[in-house]
Amino acid sequence: MLSRTADNLYWLARYMERADFLARAIQASRRLAALPKAYGGDETEWESVLLSSGAALAFENSGRPVDESNVVGFLTLAPENPGSIRNCLEQARANARAVRTALTIEMWESINDAYLEMRALESRGVVPCAEELARFLELIKQTSLTYDGGAYRTMLRNDAYWFSRLGLFIERADNTARLLDVKYHVLLPEKEIVGGSLDYFQWSAILRAVSAHTAYHWVYRTSMKPWLVADLLILRPEMPRSLISCYESIVRNLDNLARAHGRQGASQRHARGVYGRLEKLTMESVFQGGLHEFVQSFIAENNRLGALISEQYLF
Repeated sequence: MLSRTADNLYWLARYMERADFLARAIQASRRLAALPKAYGGDETEWESVLLSSGAALAFENSGRPVDESNVVGFLTLAPENPGSIRNCLEQARANARAVRTALTIEMWESINDAYLEMRALESRGVVPCAEELARFLELIKQTSLTYDGGAYRTMLRNDAYWFSRLGLFIERADNTARLLDVKYHVLLPEKEIVGGSLDYFQWSAILRAVSAHTAYHWVYRTSMKPWLVADLLILRPEMPRSLISCYESIVRNLDNLARAHGRQGASQRHARGVYGRLEKLTMESVFQGGLHEFVQSFIAENNRLGALISEQYLF
């Protein structure tokens, strides 16, 4: 496979996963913003979604005040924000066009249909109303599910599939880690106590953002506890969006590439190292060392893996 093709497939998957994450994060923040003021804390939910999406600096440079209308507009349809849903979808479609013959019909149509819907929404030239915004966010989530399902059910298990999966799981791990990182540093005001009503609603919103609210109760069968939520999203391999589950899939797909090419490399060794450390990790050690410190270290390791893959496969 040409390195350019591998690069397009890898980033196509990352852009699709990133758009899905943004849609989920916005929905979670809207739920928090809709809480009664008695539970609403210091109203930092829109700052938190900017931080978790990595768009805080770009938004600050725009000079706009942090409120729902400005943040949602910046993260959804703003052309000046490189990480907006609009630009993610546009970049995903551009990558998909470049490797059209490597994709199945189902995968291409899911991306192209969503892109056309987005352009139709943009063409109306007005800020989407709440109902239109809700439909648009659901469309993005559904498109991601259709694309992901199409890849899983229709693609040959070859280089194209493995590079696509790598992009998806590296992006998913990054997104889950960032969601965890903003929880106590932004969402929970200093005057609030851990385990209080605000804490409960915020953790619930984060679980809903990754479609894990029901899974939490199935696994733990208890009320919302921060260390159990962190355990679910970091160390539970049966949870598809957990860090360890993502790295289990990353290691498997990198090993498939290594067997196909007859050569191991730095990316395989690095991924196995991260996965091995996650396997030995306990939540006690995570909280003793600090959740923020753990997540920051993980994000750096995950970014390093992305760089190693690019170097090894000449992206």
